[in-house]
Amino acid sequence: MAFAEIVKIYKDKIVNFLCKFTGDYQKAVDLSQETFMRVYFKAHKYRPVAPFSSWIYAIASNLAKTEMKKMRKYAVISLDEVQNRVPIEAYRKNPPDSGLTRNLKKALDSLHPRYRIPVILKDIEGFSQEEIAQIMKRPVGTIKARINRGRNYLKIELEKASCVENSFMKKEEY
Repeated sequence: MAFAEIVKIYKDKIVNFLCKFTGDYQKAVDLSQETFMRVYFKAHKYRPVAPFSSWIYAIASNLAKTEMKKMRKYAVISLDEVQNRVPIEAYRKNPPDSGLTRNLKKALDSLHPRYRIPVILKDIEGFSQEEIAQIMKRPVGTIKARINRGRNYLKIELEKASCVENSFMKKEEY
């Protein structure tokens, strides 16, 4: 497969994955460029034992984890700041239609990367648990547990947010 074809097939998918992971569109674009540079220069290390998509997502995931560690080390960024960085085109494609979208994003952003990565790969990107295990280099059982724990955390956070919103609505009715 020619490199240009690889970029064409995976560019949007990788940027989307990294954007969900980092919460920063520009950072996602930068990391995707770094991902494709590594794919280009390390293509000789790819072993066709696993699907190519698993290999490229593993590279992107590792770069994102490293970047998140750096970001945590140097600064704390508010959610408002992160949302302001997302370009208007992204809102046109995926408009924030309700408080649910906002609450889900907030809950997903607060989820530890150990759980966030498998949840995003499974529920948003559509990978199987076996593919996620290959990407993260972990046993399938570990991935199943992390997806389950991540989903449970998201459920609890969304229920909390729903209770808070409902209490505000009830107060406004009076």
